[in-house]
Amino acid sequence: MAISLPTTTYASLHFSPESSNSVSSSSMLSSLSSFRLPSQIRRFGIRHERLNSPSSPRFAPLTVRAKKQTFNSFDDLLQNSDKPLLVDFYATWCGPCQLMVPILNEVSETLKDKIAVVKIDTEKYPKLANKYQIEALPTFILFKDGKLWDRFEGALPANQLVQRIENSLQVKQ
Repeated sequence: MAISLPTTTYASLHFSPESSNSVSSSSMLSSLSSFRLPSQIRRFGIRHERLNSPSSPRFAPLTVRAKKQTFNSFDDLLQNSDKPLLVDFYATWCGPCQLMVPILNEVSETLKDKIAVVKIDTEKYPKLANKYQIEALPTFILFKDGKLWDRFEGALPANQLVQRIENSLQVKQ
């Protein structure tokens, strides 16, 4: 299993599905499992008419440098991590998941000395999604010392996500 762990600790998980876990996947995620885009747009104060407005600010995508590391399994990654891991279970078709990309970049940079961020595409790794009972997207699971420490669903602004992680880990900046 090859894991991409960027220098800013924002990662994309890559490994072969057959080695991901021995848990059988008896159910697939529904494409409607947590498609909350309209409410999330309202939460962030974005209105539909502003999305196409010529006066809307344009944002340049953030880039993250990655380094490759190899692990035998996801469990191996959890056990061998020197920092707590924030795992983002997402899907490419999920609107709220796409809203979280720049937010996770910001959170990863803010907490780079405290946590590592790993992204897992639930469409590519349904066995992991099934093992951790992912029923809504995005779902974030915080692991500490290889154990599930906290779990929360839905898109959050960066400051709330940082606060949630720090409160859970009892880490002060």
